Amino acid sequence: MILELTRENMHSAIEHLEKELVHIRAGKASTRMLDSIFVDYYGSMSPLNQIASITTPDAKTIAVQPWEKKMISVIEKAILVANLGFNPDNNGEIIRIFIPPLTEERRKALAKDVNRESEAAKISVRSARKEANDQLKKLLKEGLSEDGEKEAVELVQKMTDDFSKKIDIATEKKQIEIMTI
Repeated sequence: MILELTRENMHSAIEHLEKELVHIRAGKASTRMLDSIFVDYYGSMSPLNQIASITTPDAKTIAVQPWEKKMISVIEKAILVANLGFNPDNNGEIIRIFIPPLTEERRKALAKDVNRESEAAKISVRSARKEANDQLKKLLKEGLSEDGEKEAVELVQKMTDDFSKKIDIATEKKQIEIMTI
């Protein structure tokens, strides 16, 4: 039970890291860059992808085509308000977002953001390890054998190492993506 919960917590840290890394743009257009945008759709806040078709016609452009033409100005405003650094271009039927090329300075700043998110994920993994080890110590006092506790602690450490390695791999992959011109 403790090991399953620990694995679940560590897996959640990885999932959160992956979501955050998607939002750190690497100069290449991705429909997921707009995942955080919500639009006022007849009084309720709806995700952009539920009221429009979002595509990437090329590596530098995101196209947003609303299913209702009257929503174009509302969507355009929502993109601007989201403060993602995009300047949408509206032609009356479709909104195009041109992704500007990244400067070297901006690439370095994004790499620091990736490292910050990576470290936050590692802290979450280590926190899950600490919680598991604390629970195992309680179980030891309640009658768990020392060998059983030692074995469980080793399993938790192996999980921690495995998830830390996954974080390192995801971080390195994103760093390469950012620094590639």
